[in-house]
Amino acid sequence: MTALRLKHRKLALLRVFVFALSAFIFNTTEFIPVALLSDIAHSFEMDVSHTGLMITAYAWVVSLMSLPFMLLTARLERKSLLIKLFIVFIVSHILSVFAWNFWILLISRIGIALTHAIFWSITASLVIRVAPKDKKQQALGLFALGSALAMVLGLPIGRIIGQALGWRATFALIGIVAFAVMLMIWKLLPHLPSKNSGSLASLPLLAKRPLLIGIYVLTAVIISGHFTGYSYIEPFVTQISQMPAQMATALLLVFGLSGVVASFLFGKLHPNHPNCFLICAIIGIAVTQILLLPLSSQISIMFLLAFLWGICISALSLAMQMRVLQLAPDATDVATAIYSGIYNIGIGGGALIGNQVMIHLGLPYIGFIGAGLALMGLIIFLTVKCRYSN
Repeated sequence: MTALRLKHRKLALLRVFVFALSAFIFNTTEFIPVALLSDIAHSFEMDVSHTGLMITAYAWVVSLMSLPFMLLTARLERKSLLIKLFIVFIVSHILSVFAWNFWILLISRIGIALTHAIFWSITASLVIRVAPKDKKQQALGLFALGSALAMVLGLPIGRIIGQALGWRATFALIGIVAFAVMLMIWKLLPHLPSKNSGSLASLPLLAKRPLLIGIYVLTAVIISGHFTGYSYIEPFVTQISQMPAQMATALLLVFGLSGVVASFLFGKLHPNHPNCFLICAIIGIAVTQILLLPLSSQISIMFLLAFLWGICISALSLAMQMRVLQLAPDATDVATAIYSGIYNIGIGGGALIGNQVMIHLGLPYIGFIGAGLALMGLIIFLTVKCRYSN
C-alpha cells in the first residue's frame, strides 16, 4: 500500500511538472518578441516602435478573449481542451516560421494569443487539483517557477538562436517543444472534468468584492508601468547604454534569473507579511525604472537594476495571483480569467505607452513614465487597503 501511494505521489508530481513546463512554453512565446524585436523589425524593414505593436496586439487579444473563451469552454473536460489548445498553438507557430510579411506574423501571433487566453484561465486551479494533497501550495509555486524560468532560459536561449539562425528558428523550436509537451499531457494527465469554474452568474458576485476589484485595477496600472519600460529594454540597452548584442542577451538572462529568486522570496516572506511584500515590490518596480536613464552608462549597475527589477515584478505577479485565488475560491476560473485578461491589458497598454513615449519623447524616457505608473499603482493599493480592509 505504501509503495502504491508513493507511485501515485510521483505521478501527481510529474503532472505538476507538465503544467510547469506548459507555463514555461506559454510565457516564452508571449515575451520572445521582446528579445527579438530589433531582428524582426530589420527583417521586415520596419521601425522597432512599429514592430513593438505586435506585443500590444497579442496582449489585447488575450485581454479581450480570456473571459468569453473561459465561459464558452467552462463545461468542457480539461485534458481534451488542453490538447486542442496545443494543436492550435503549434499550427500558429508553424505560420510564424513561414510568415512572408509582418501582417501574417501578426495573424499567427493572434492565433497563439487565443490559446493563451484559455490556458492561463484554467491552469492555476488544475495544478492544485492534480497535486498531492499535502503539496498544493508548493505545486502552485512550481507552476509559477515554470513561468519564471521562461525569462531565465526561454528568452535568452531564444535570442541566442534568433541571432545565430534567424528569429524564425526560435519560433520553430518553440513549436517543437510544444509538440513534446502536448504528448506528455496526452500521456500523463487524467480525465479532468470541469470543476468550480464559475459561470456568467459569478460576475455580479465578484463585482461586489472591493478588494478583488482593487487587485484588478492595481494589476492594470502596475503591469502597464512595467511593460512601458520592459517592452523596449532590448533597444534601450543597445542604443542608450551602448551594450553589444551579446551583453544585452546576458542582461535578459539576469532579468529572468531574478524570477527564480522571487519565487523563493515569495514562499519565505509573503505568508507572514503579504502587504509589506506587495508594497516593497511596487516600490522596487518604480525605483529601478527611475534609475534606468541616470545609470544607463554604468553597465554593471544596469545588470543590478535588471536583477532587482525582475525580482520585484515576479514577486508582485505571484502575490496578486495568490490574492485572486484567495478572494474568489468559489469561481476560480472566472476570477483568474478576468485577472489574466486585465494583466494582458497592462502588457498591451504598457507596450503602446512605451511606443508613444519613444515617438514623442524618445527612447531614453520610457523608464520615467513606467515608474510614474507604478507609483500611481502604489497609491491605488494603499487607498483600497485602508478603506476596505478590516
